[in-house]
Amino acid sequence: MTNSASPKAGAVKKIAYLYKYLDPDGGYHYTDEPKGNYRLISKTKVEVHYDKEETKTASTFHKFSGTPVFPSYNFDYTAGKSKFNDLIADAAARYQLDEKLLHAVIQTESAYNAGAVSPAGAVGLMQLMPGTAERYGVADRKDPVQNIHGGAHYLRDLLDMFSPNIDLAIAAYNAGENAVLKYNYTIPPYSETQNYVRQVLARYNH
Repeated sequence: MTNSASPKAGAVKKIAYLYKYLDPDGGYHYTDEPKGNYRLISKTKVEVHYDKEETKTASTFHKFSGTPVFPSYNFDYTAGKSKFNDLIADAAARYQLDEKLLHAVIQTESAYNAGAVSPAGAVGLMQLMPGTAERYGVADRKDPVQNIHGGAHYLRDLLDMFSPNIDLAIAAYNAGENAVLKYNYTIPPYSETQNYVRQVLARYNH
């Protein structure tokens, strides 16, 4: 991870890198440091906040979606779910996801509202940030087909990365994979992420 000099207080922007390597046996390996045959697959913007009274720092990754802002107060959750059932089933089959898990993520992210926009700039059913959309070839984040397929592809990659721990994959969908790596393969100590994981798992296991 590269960064500028750390101030005593305030915030500094960093870039966190993630590299992937596919070994001859078909196994994936990940690291945040450049190594031999590893390929750069992610570059995540990070803002680290420094407290005057604490030497420990906390990072806020750009993937945080926050609470979606819905354009209509009359949005019908049930109708939204029914409307996208077939599309979600198609994406789940394509990326070998449990359809119920994909529903749980979408319900938590946007309540099936394709027009949902968060204060942080996440858009659509799966609340894609610009960097994630670009990474997965999503040209129009408001398009339900592109949005669901882009988000499902990202979720599939996270499940592969953190297998067999589904909790970490869900946490990474909210906070970014680099946040999970930063905290040594644990759910990051961010209240938003911890609540997010609980909500998704509750809906998934319901």
